[in-house]
Amino acid sequence: MKAISKYKEKLLVHKVKENGDKEAFSKLYDLYIEKIYRFIFMKVSNKEEAEDITSEVFLKVWNYLIDETSVQKKIKSFSGLIYSISRNLVIDYYRKKATKNECILEKIGEIEEINIVDNKLDLENKIDLKKDINEIMKAIQKLKKEYQELVLLKYVEELSVKEISEITGKKNTNIRVTLHRALKNLKKELEK
Repeated sequence: MKAISKYKEKLLVHKVKENGDKEAFSKLYDLYIEKIYRFIFMKVSNKEEAEDITSEVFLKVWNYLIDETSVQKKIKSFSGLIYSISRNLVIDYYRKKATKNECILEKIGEIEEINIVDNKLDLENKIDLKKDINEIMKAIQKLKKEYQELVLLKYVEELSVKEISEITGKKNTNIRVTLHRALKNLKKELEK
């Protein structure tokens, strides 16, 4: 499913909240499944775990939307809601594993989910592009976890500063400053 307008997205969320509309939720699912899976996979670096957590995310989102107490709650942004739930489930995953010092992107070689979709590229260009992506991912891996998360949310998931602010619970200004620092550190890593 291609990107839809924020208005249509809010309309779908409203249909799910008010009527438990499964078809509307299905459209939201189609819109976000790849993004959420990629976001989670890049944090847990395990295909099966990422699939399980992704399924759990959508189950929690469904339950949240149809919960009678949440009907009165206004959802500012569906993307903010779904990424917050995803982020919290990844945190829970690492708490269960009790490996807080483990790097969230340690298995860069397994990132097969990064698609090079443009069929116009010849094989040599695809290989070069894949190599560049892997170098960038390795450089991101060397950043602090906080920087990694913000870079992934902003540049891989293409979320706005406002959406990232809603997900992380930090102020817009803080997000901008931290992103600036993260990019500065990423540039240093790439220059090495």
